[in-house]
Amino acid sequence: MAILCILPGSFCHGEKVVEEVASRLGYERIDERILDVTSERFGVDKDKLEKSLMGRKSLFNKMTRDREKNISSLKIVLSELIQSDNRMIVGSAFHLIPRTIAHVLRVCVVANFDYRVKIGIQETGKSESDVRSIIHEYDEDLGRCTNFLFEKAPYDEALYDIVQPMHDKSVEEAVNSICEYAESEPVKTTEHSRQATEDFMLAAKVEKELVDGGHDVEVFADRGHVVILINEYVMRQKHNEDELKDIAGKLSGVTDVTVRIGPKYTPPSINPWSRIEPPPKFLLVDDEKEFVETLSERLQTRDLSSTIAYDGEEALEMLNDDVPDVMVLDLMMPGINGIEVLERVKREHPKVEVIILTGHGSDQERERAEELGAFAYLQKPANIDELARVMKEAYRKAERNRKETQ
Repeated sequence: MAILCILPGSFCHGEKVVEEVASRLGYERIDERILDVTSERFGVDKDKLEKSLMGRKSLFNKMTRDREKNISSLKIVLSELIQSDNRMIVGSAFHLIPRTIAHVLRVCVVANFDYRVKIGIQETGKSESDVRSIIHEYDEDLGRCTNFLFEKAPYDEALYDIVQPMHDKSVEEAVNSICEYAESEPVKTTEHSRQATEDFMLAAKVEKELVDGGHDVEVFADRGHVVILINEYVMRQKHNEDELKDIAGKLSGVTDVTVRIGPKYTPPSINPWSRIEPPPKFLLVDDEKEFVETLSERLQTRDLSSTIAYDGEEALEMLNDDVPDVMVLDLMMPGINGIEVLERVKREHPKVEVIILTGHGSDQERERAEELGAFAYLQKPANIDELARVMKEAYRKAERNRKETQ
């Protein structure tokens, strides 16, 4: 019988549909097991795996490729678990399964927005405004996943075999429809579809090996023949292709390897920082949205890519996921002010170099910032070239400190 995959929208009886379908068919749900096994085997927190699966990137994902590494780990475990039939995956993980596996049935359980708002108010007792926000946040998470994988919206019908519109159907009608499809001839396991699951497992193993080695690739397999798609320009392209073939060719089950340019291939970077390992991680923290976004754009023209936080609390939350090398920090912000952020950062992440950039500073605040270990104290409006110079100096200091502790 089929591998059944269900994506339930929020506030449209999705969980009820899932429960009744699983009970009627006797299917085993494995979505939590995918996360548990991956977390234990590869030493990644479940929370980080879920964030990667939902399309959320760490602050400096361009440098660390944590999301790609986590996704490749999830593919390994997923490919193993779907070798057995009569299993159900609820949520976004099934989007990682290739469409070549014919006995995988993909179902979307959703409803129109107004219906979801009505049900959300009934189920939570919250205001219409709060429910709308909850729905938007849920859909944005799903959208990050499907946009990352397919460049499509989360409920795009092209992603699913069947869609159950719950504003027009009862739970019983939806359950009957899904069970009927799951037991139909087109989604029964065949020798061909079984081979496709084995191909997926081999491709996942090769991709994991290459992604962990720092390569930006996608991998497909067909009875031992492996195709590697290169998504990013590298120096010495021919050497890189030979290296990919060599790594992949050593894995069990691989009979031959083809390497070619993939659809996500990007042109060469002209950023001189790209030759530094690891690349700099700059975080700008300022509640003046227009100012900090303009600042980020101007720094980009000087080959300084940065991430933005719009207040102190957001900056500290970001540091829970990834730690920058250099932080450019405003002092006067709502909630947690710059001095408090500086104190927390230097206490919890002493190797981070912090540059104060403020328009409202005082001599007393300058002295306090220097006592806490700020790398520099600059006044707005700062000369952009001077700020860029100071940021590069701060990065070099952070880099030296990092190497000294290795």
